[in-house]
Amino acid sequence: MTTNKNIEEFAKKIDIKFKNINLLRQVFVHRSYLNENIGFDLDHNERLEFLGDAVLELIVTEYLYLNFKNPEGELTNLRSALVKGAMLSMIANELEIEKYLYLSRGEAKSEGKSRQLILANAFEALIGAIYLDQGYKVTADFINKYVINHLPQIIEKKLFLDPKSHLQELAQEQMSVTPAYKVLSEHGPDHNKSFTVGCFLNTDLIGEGSGSSKQTAENAAASSALEHWTEVKSQEKNLNHH
Repeated sequence: MTTNKNIEEFAKKIDIKFKNINLLRQVFVHRSYLNENIGFDLDHNERLEFLGDAVLELIVTEYLYLNFKNPEGELTNLRSALVKGAMLSMIANELEIEKYLYLSRGEAKSEGKSRQLILANAFEALIGAIYLDQGYKVTADFINKYVINHLPQIIEKKLFLDPKSHLQELAQEQMSVTPAYKVLSEHGPDHNKSFTVGCFLNTDLIGEGSGSSKQTAENAAASSALEHWTEVKSQEKNLNHH
């Protein structure tokens, strides 16, 4: 059971002195915990998360607007890369949010995507709590320190491009080839189809992905090709030398 002492320790770690420590405790309360602990003294964190999500988006948008002269579409891509679930759950991991969560016994065992989602949501709830307790300026400082600090890396590695655009840019730049996508198989009834798509450079299959639409599957195939791009590149070079 998480005690208040631990919550104080978390407040120290993020260097924010909460006026209402229960607001910070509430950040860590997952809905599932309340089903098993009727009469617990706090509500779950979903309303805080709703608020935090909007505050995060506003502060990131304002920062990008003031610091980058890019057109709207590019700013939107940069913002998406900063506020997407995978990024937020990674930051939540850095802050060790997991240690403080109140979860049901079932959820405590969850892994992978569902655990990532719980962590990302708790991080948004944390932003909501900081905003309510401390106001805009402190929240903006917190978001600068923990979220916007990832921007240089996102720009350098072009993580703001969707996988297909990123792969196309790399393939054209480094190998003068445009990737092509082909449906390898389709499964399931019409209303619930799943597609597996291959991503090809010339005739070489360099990535595969599945999804509920061709578009999603193509993006997944491009992601898979990007993950081992260095190998793909050296294989292609070797083929071209023969």
